[in-house]
Amino acid sequence: MYGTLQFDAVLEALLGRIPKRAAANAPGWRAAALEGRVYPGLVAAPGSAAPGLRLTDLSPREWGILDAFEDDRYDLREVELTSGGRGLAYLWPEGDVRDENWDAQQFKALHLQEYAARCARIAPRLATEAGQ
Repeated sequence: MYGTLQFDAVLEALLGRIPKRAAANAPGWRAAALEGRVYPGLVAAPGSAAPGLRLTDLSPREWGILDAFEDDRYDLREVELTSGGRGLAYLWPEGDVRDENWDAQQFKALHLQEYAARCARIAPRLATEAGQ
């Protein structure tokens, strides 16, 4: 996970816990700032490597919640990691992509508290949508 799902407050709000995780980088991708959004999109970028986290112990129920949470435009796909393994990531298909990378520290300072509170408010609906 390379965007808002890297933050404990967001994971806790959505899943009710902090899953086990490990640092991971996805070569050939970048977490791009998106026009009019506070969250990023993972887009192809040869020569780049998007930093993020690999969540290692998600249950099927939790995957369902994350799938319901992500914008319908995202595409869940496998990507190669610099560790040599592979991981699942939500890719942004195209459109609304800005030239600059998404700034996780700026998001944390300006938006995280409100974003996590919103996640907590919608989590029950997401669990229902996920069939839980």
